[in-house]
Amino acid sequence: MPLIDFEIQALKAMKKYPQQLYYKGNLELLKRPKVSIVGTRRPINYTKTQTAQLVQALIARGVVIVSGGAMGVDAIAHSYAGASNTIAVYASGIDIRYPAVNRELLKTIEEQGLALSQFAPDFQATGWSFVVRNELVVALGDILIVAQGDLNSGSLRSVEYALKMGKSVYVLPHRIGESKGTNKLLIDGYAHPIYSIEKFASQFGVAVNSPVVKDDFFYFCQSFPTIEEAVSRFGDRVYEAEFDGIILIENGMVYLQN
Repeated sequence: MPLIDFEIQALKAMKKYPQQLYYKGNLELLKRPKVSIVGTRRPINYTKTQTAQLVQALIARGVVIVSGGAMGVDAIAHSYAGASNTIAVYASGIDIRYPAVNRELLKTIEEQGLALSQFAPDFQATGWSFVVRNELVVALGDILIVAQGDLNSGSLRSVEYALKMGKSVYVLPHRIGESKGTNKLLIDGYAHPIYSIEKFASQFGVAVNSPVVKDDFFYFCQSFPTIEEAVSRFGDRVYEAEFDGIILIENGMVYLQN
């Protein structure tokens, strides 16, 4: 079973850098902007709908979704991202697709996306391994989103990791009495609410729904560079992309076409 043999900068934020990291799939996903999404295994319908819309808005901007492969919010995040746009972190060994209800989903992610595990290939998930898994999920993402979580839940432990790593935490706002954990995070000032999915997702650039290659040029253009900056880095490719309708050059700025 292959081990990652290079250093992942984001994982330096962990309490201890992983001694070993097994993988199956596309390691190129590690180079893209990433958002970690976690939450309850028993989401209400509101959470299911909003998480799906949030994920779709993010992947339209080339963001990779990171989650823990569990039932509920994790499975929704992975599914709506599409296998080729998601990273699943296992609490078991890489050869054990747990939980069984997500076996086919995880198999597809291994083939088209990326699956990671700090444990030996045949390791069976246990209580403490979920905690280890959660830290890795948080470390990989640029930010953390908790879609729904109760008090004293594993999702709230993930928030502790995020805050220690200096990462911003976002939550879906819920009604009083629902998702008491995330509502308390808002009350205590530890998280930011997502009131508008499009406004939130726009921090990662513009939504591009056409089949554009998500490469260095794509992500560079998401930063709204000047034409001089773009040409200096990518040369004639800038004008080729304009001709193909991939970008728009206006008032000396480069914009991706959506």
